[in-house]
Amino acid sequence: MTSSSQPTAAIRSFQPGDLNHLLPLNTAAVPAVNELTAAEMLDLINQALICLVAEVNGTPAGFLLCIGDGTDYSSLNYKWLSEEVSNFAYTDRICVDESRRGLKIGEKLYHALFEHFEDTGRSFVCEVNSRPPNPGSLRFHQRLGFEEIGTADHGEKAVVFLKKDPVTAKAGAAE
Repeated sequence: MTSSSQPTAAIRSFQPGDLNHLLPLNTAAVPAVNELTAAEMLDLINQALICLVAEVNGTPAGFLLCIGDGTDYSSLNYKWLSEEVSNFAYTDRICVDESRRGLKIGEKLYHALFEHFEDTGRSFVCEVNSRPPNPGSLRFHQRLGFEEIGTADHGEKAVVFLKKDPVTAKAGAAE
């Protein structure tokens, strides 16, 4: 398949019926994300500030689940970020179908997130595993403008916390 005939991803908000596609994407991304049951994932989506879905040829091929500040979310990483940052959009998880890598789905999901919250003053935060290491994700986030703001060691897992400053219409146009 030549690059000119490669499919492209359309980004949209979560819709009923997506869960059956997103759950296997999440499971395939373990240990970069934690495993969830369908009920747990639906709970997260219902708490989310936004859940963006990348669709390729009519089928979900990736998603980004983002939770806002001030939520009663029990994640240790979310709690750390809540103590350090205010007015944020927390990427709890971003997962892309392995067979769709190379289509820049992760970048498209993030750019849609940045555009959605443009001029709101929200910072963008996330964490990346340092144990087990996930250097690809760290490089990816740094390429998008995220910078390290702290670390945490949870025993079996350790993470690096990252933050990207709020996007304004003027700054967004330059990216």
